[in-house]
Amino acid sequence: MERITRIIWTLRIWRDTRGQDLIEYALMAGFVAVAAGAIMPGVAENISKVFSKVSVSMSNAANQG
Repeated sequence: MERITRIIWTLRIWRDTRGQDLIEYALMAGFVAVAAGAIMPGVAENISKVFSKVSVSMSNAANQG
């Protein structure tokens, strides 16, 4: 019975597509930022600062939750 339950949950996880769009948009934004940094070196420093701020914010949120 436990094996059947585990298989059912695995199938549910694979079918669940909620949040997929958010991840795709985040990946696309990351690709655009990397491309902009490669094309315009002056922008790379500003992009790095933005990603650092986002990283700090995510870390703070993870520690609070």
